[in-house]
Amino acid sequence: MPPSVSAPAGGPASASFTPGYRTYVLILLLLVYTTNYADRILLGILLGPIKNEFGATDTEMGLLTGAAFAVFYATLGIPIAMLADRRNRRNIVAVCLAIWSGMTVLCGMAANFLQMVLARIGVGIGEAGGSPPSHSMISDMFPQEKRATALGIFAMGVPLGYFAGYYGGSLISAAYDWRTAFIALGVPGLILTFLVLLTIREPARTHGQDFAAAPSLRTVLRYMLARKSLVHLYIGATLVTFTGYAGVIWGPEFFFRTHNMERVDIGLYLSVVGGFSSMLGTFAGGYLADRLSRRNKKWQAWVIAVAVALAVPFSVGVAILDDLQTVLYINVVPAMVSALYLAPCFAINQNLVEPRMRAVASALFLFVINLIGMGGGTAFTGWLSDMLSASYGADSLRYAMLILGAFNVWAIWHFIVAGRHLPADYARVGQH
Repeated sequence: MPPSVSAPAGGPASASFTPGYRTYVLILLLLVYTTNYADRILLGILLGPIKNEFGATDTEMGLLTGAAFAVFYATLGIPIAMLADRRNRRNIVAVCLAIWSGMTVLCGMAANFLQMVLARIGVGIGEAGGSPPSHSMISDMFPQEKRATALGIFAMGVPLGYFAGYYGGSLISAAYDWRTAFIALGVPGLILTFLVLLTIREPARTHGQDFAAAPSLRTVLRYMLARKSLVHLYIGATLVTFTGYAGVIWGPEFFFRTHNMERVDIGLYLSVVGGFSSMLGTFAGGYLADRLSRRNKKWQAWVIAVAVALAVPFSVGVAILDDLQTVLYINVVPAMVSALYLAPCFAINQNLVEPRMRAVASALFLFVINLIGMGGGTAFTGWLSDMLSASYGADSLRYAMLILGAFNVWAIWHFIVAGRHLPADYARVGQH
């Protein structure tokens, strides 16, 4: 690894590493996040086979993909993040990576639905400690003017996870079975664990603050609730996640039931088209937020509002149109926008808090959007599909996903209001 260079006394922590080493760490953390997301969404492409083997309902599968994972993922993220603000973040990432990867392997060994639920809970427990420490390390290694771009690159683990989870999972399942797919996707994370431990050095905290200086959870909460932009940002991001994650998990089943696509074809389409679109959206979100906010900080949130507004009619078209080719083409826009909000939200969340609050702030953000958005969105969609099945049969999932679009419309208003408050909130922390 490239050697670190000495930081000037009192200088930023980002100066203590060479550009090459920062890039290496960012890429490795990106790969870790890729396994994080791939293991998380693998269930989406395998919902049908798992549901059939265990005799589950859509509601039960919604709870398996949502609440069973999200409740533990969201709630444990906060105490783990508090630990990350006080202890070695590199070690926390490595331990959690080993847990979620090992539990993904155990998902493939589940003998019944209850065992699958328990293994899925284990995945959620492990993944709770993945993003907050990574966000904190990246924020300490990159200066503010490059932070949104760096966090945007890290967030590209989401679209890369699409490739590994959807296409890789569908291919392995088709060649072998769904159990082998879980095992095959869990093993790489165990290998990455050793790379994280052996090649990443814990970065210095910004401004050289010591571990004992980390504030309490109550202090961080009070600090964040006093920033109106953060309050509206959290609500908007939660609503977008509610719809977006439901689409991620139920999307493959939608194409299977509504358009009779083969699962391998669905995996290929969603991994290539959806993956590239969301990758572009993730990077564009960070890049546009950095560029447009140079003159007006409001645009860090308004970029999301504009993008979501543009995507709404396309999402409606995906749900109601019968022509598969048209649906496949226009689905590119919602796929792109579904990931665009991540980098600006991550950056705003990190920029508006003090350095010693960053891991906890990240965990609080993920707690809110995942507990309600991830945990509720998939379960609500499954429940809605079951309720509509008596009237619409196989199309019940189509109309359930159409109804979900209303949450995106609601989210637009919150992102607009968040933008209005951003300049004043930035001024309060001396960041202009």
